[in-house]
Amino acid sequence: MSTENQNTRQADVSRKTNETNIQLAFNVDGTGISEIETDVPFLNHMLDLFTKHGHFDLNLKAQGDIEIDDHHTVEDIGICLGQTLREALGDKRGIKRYSSVFIPMDEALAQVVIDVSNRPHFEYRAEYPSSQVGSFQTELVHEFLWKFALEARITLHVIVHYGQNTHHMIEAIFKALGRAVDEATTIDPRVTGVPSTKGVL
Repeated sequence: MSTENQNTRQADVSRKTNETNIQLAFNVDGTGISEIETDVPFLNHMLDLFTKHGHFDLNLKAQGDIEIDDHHTVEDIGICLGQTLREALGDKRGIKRYSSVFIPMDEALAQVVIDVSNRPHFEYRAEYPSSQVGSFQTELVHEFLWKFALEARITLHVIVHYGQNTHHMIEAIFKALGRAVDEATTIDPRVTGVPSTKGVL
């Protein structure tokens, strides 16, 4: 079950399955404050970066069947975050809609391009030197981002142009994601209605 507040552009969702139990509240117009408690420490770190650099507020509590692996927890958090973003934006009236952001992290360079289009699509170009960062499997970055894009109903392109350190490469993605979502969802006073010749997003 989820709720939204159109005036403050925030929403929350609860999702409980046989694999995970998640409560997530997201405020698009926040100040970069995060309270994150999950069973996946590396994802906690990445979501904290996403929140800080996007100037959002995120409150997240999640438990999952990590005795199997982190997959279900990471996937379901992506689903919940996407759902709250979509609901918080409402009819998307006045938003910029598009963004393209490059973020360096030392030797790594990531690019995130977004269209808040109501047409979910995901493209991902990243090759990591390592298949894991600590206990976190790098393939789960794709899983998280794809489910986030699907549920948020956005077009999302993620490209890691180069890098040598897997942690740095993934960190650059999440920082760029925060900045790109922030820019694309910013209210532009020049926009009348929604930014589409169709009249609806």
